[in-house]
Amino acid sequence: MFAATPLASGRCADVYALGADRVIRRNRDGGDVRAEAELMTYLRGQGYPVPEVFRADGPDLEMTRLAGPTLAEALVTGATDIRSGARILATLHHRLHALRARLSPDPAARVLHLDLHPQNVMVTADGPVVIDWGSAREGRPELDLAMTALIVAEVATDPTSPVAAPAGDLLTAFLAETGPIRLLDSAASLRTRTGPLDPRRVAQAAARVRTAHG
Repeated sequence: MFAATPLASGRCADVYALGADRVIRRNRDGGDVRAEAELMTYLRGQGYPVPEVFRADGPDLEMTRLAGPTLAEALVTGATDIRSGARILATLHHRLHALRARLSPDPAARVLHLDLHPQNVMVTADGPVVIDWGSAREGRPELDLAMTALIVAEVATDPTSPVAAPAGDLLTAFLAETGPIRLLDSAASLRTRTGPLDPRRVAQAAARVRTAHG
């Protein structure tokens, strides 16, 4: 059995300790996590840094318990500086998009995380590890980069966020690593349909990305 109190909670799921070395992530709305588990297993087999999956059963995903802060926490405490954080995000994108898609017959298609931001990167002793693959799909890598920029910009344009200013700095540093962001309109449309914010806030974030390009 796992502990009654979650180790962590996100927008759609809670994570519970299962002994010292494993966790169970449980989706609150039910569903089936097998496709996500299969993707993570594929990526791990290709050498991409994801948690090892042990079991997928309905809404429950049992996997390795990772030790370390999220990249967001490391940026806030100063354990990781802004430029290094941006480079970590850009490098994780580059490594992911260097792999062929698992299912698509299109040779240009790649696996897209579509939620790759500092809260979904764990900084472990073995290096950064990417978590939360529930939004993943296959397609053009430019969409994935645009989504990361957009999500960071959402924080940068939030007047209530205590980390709005450093998020703006992170956005600028990320764009310096990636170069021009393409498919921003497509990312904004997808984020409006699937994300937590209303269309006005998403539009503000997209405008910030364009402004950050200079």
